[in-house]
Amino acid sequence: MAIHVKLDAVLAQRGITLTELAERIGLTLANASILKTNKARAVRFTTLDALCRELNCQPGDLLEWLAD
Repeated sequence: MAIHVKLDAVLAQRGITLTELAERIGLTLANASILKTNKARAVRFTTLDALCRELNCQPGDLLEWLAD
């Protein structure tokens, strides 16, 4: 898929662990890991909203399109 989630980079910039983020937004660690490793096939807008709220970022900071 050409859409990539840059969650790992944003977490590193913010100094937040995946476990901490998952707890803050009410996401299981397994689902957070799926997002972080680019294995997600879809993302709910409510999840994207929670990620942006907790990471103080815009959706474009988390998602990027790369040609295959």
